[in-house]
Amino acid sequence: MTTIFWAGDSTVRQNSIATYPQTGIGQELDRYVRRPDVVIQNHAENGRSTRSFIDEGRLAAIDSAITAGDFLFIQFGHNDEKPEDPARYADPETAFPENLERFVSVARSKGAHPVIITPVTRYHRNAPGAKYRHDLWAASARRTAKRLGVALIDLTAMSERLVDELGEEARVRYYMNLPAGAYPAFPDGQSDNTHLQPAGAVAFAGLIARGLCELGGAYAALLSEECLDWLAQNDAAMAALRAQGADERA
Repeated sequence: MTTIFWAGDSTVRQNSIATYPQTGIGQELDRYVRRPDVVIQNHAENGRSTRSFIDEGRLAAIDSAITAGDFLFIQFGHNDEKPEDPARYADPETAFPENLERFVSVARSKGAHPVIITPVTRYHRNAPGAKYRHDLWAASARRTAKRLGVALIDLTAMSERLVDELGEEARVRYYMNLPAGAYPAFPDGQSDNTHLQPAGAVAFAGLIARGLCELGGAYAALLSEECLDWLAQNDAAMAALRAQGADERA
């Protein structure tokens, strides 16, 4: 049996019914993997950065459990970006890549496979006055993966493209923008363009599955046959739509 260990923040976390419909990408990745041969241990927690995850002993807990042949998925950035909070902030040129390297070292020391995943986009990243952007941290993760020779899934770039294509549909269906009275956990509704509803978590986990497929080898072997078929069908459908668009423009 192979285990995927998730290290990350609230966009990845396993949620309970108490916070429904908030859903983490990590809990929906289970739809795409080859069960029961692949299992997921989700260590992600709300509000964590690379710094606070390490400081709280969460990486140490993974270190004590991960074994040869397992995988460590590492997705951070949302909270590393907050300079007003020194307990979480990690400079993209120094502390952030140093912290990512610590995660990678834990996996490699046990013969496991580290995978660096850039953070999923916020819906409102381009809105006037947007406070946080992933740009510097996503770029830092890409550089770190290249420097260390680590597998990279660029979820930032993929999710930005998807959200830009869907526009308002993504805001309503994917993110936690909720009407009042619809969910007991959020009786007053909510405007939240960072955290995810089930449809968003499923869609973004699908992008990670696509990244694993493109990496090939042991990474693609994590995926179920149904997932591989779904990816192939989706590719064919997208190719047909692009061809139709090209014909219409001609």
